[in-house]
Amino acid sequence: MSSGICIMVAAHKDYTFPSDLGYLPVQVGRANSAQPLWFQGDDDGVNISALNQSFCELTGLYWMWRNQEAEVYGLSHYRRYFASLSSPIKLLGHSIASSMELMSLLKGKAVILSRPRNYWIETVREHYKNAHHISDLNVIEEIIQRDFPEYSSSFNRVTARRKVSLYNMFVMRSKEFNAYCEWLFPILFEAQKKIPYQSYGPYQKRVFGFLAERLLNVWVEKNFTRDQIQYLPVVNLEGENVFKKAIGFLKRKFMHSRPE
Repeated sequence: MSSGICIMVAAHKDYTFPSDLGYLPVQVGRANSAQPLWFQGDDDGVNISALNQSFCELTGLYWMWRNQEAEVYGLSHYRRYFASLSSPIKLLGHSIASSMELMSLLKGKAVILSRPRNYWIETVREHYKNAHHISDLNVIEEIIQRDFPEYSSSFNRVTARRKVSLYNMFVMRSKEFNAYCEWLFPILFEAQKKIPYQSYGPYQKRVFGFLAERLLNVWVEKNFTRDQIQYLPVVNLEGENVFKKAIGFLKRKFMHSRPE
């Protein structure tokens, strides 16, 4: 299928999706599901659907890269979308950006990302150490130094900051999208050989999704200037428990307690 814009909505369950035709719901990890849903799955064509437990929404990203043709690509989630700045569409009582608005915003930019989250009291590297296995981020750093040394300084700058764009959400033109995927997946597939993710618990097993969040920032840092990036707030259709997030952050930071 070829279209002007294809914004994948990564989903693992039935939900209410935008009626906007620029959004494409994709059931991620369908290869592992006993009950395929009514919308597009990530298990046909060239795919890595079976890796969903550790690659999260990236199995849908890979499927879109290998099987969809569009002028503009994007990634959102069934409960997370980019907020609108001018002409919203309504979804479950919330205002989100239409696909046409996103295309319009992209005209003067190279990429759209989620507004960075500020960790305030720790760097991106320190946050990863407190929330995940720092050895996994070290593996990524080693692969970049060996295979993509031109990205090493960007990696260092991103991990030394206190802000990072999350959720693997973006909107890009096809040229940039293809370049990004051609860079990202070889790094992750190489890391897959070196990280003992099969021994991790359910949360930490999502390691390649977590790593990709940081890598998207690294790739953008290397390839674009600040004025080429459009940051947008993210709308969570189910709301955010800010208090719960803060408690979790403090536990990880000061009590060294993290989910496994």
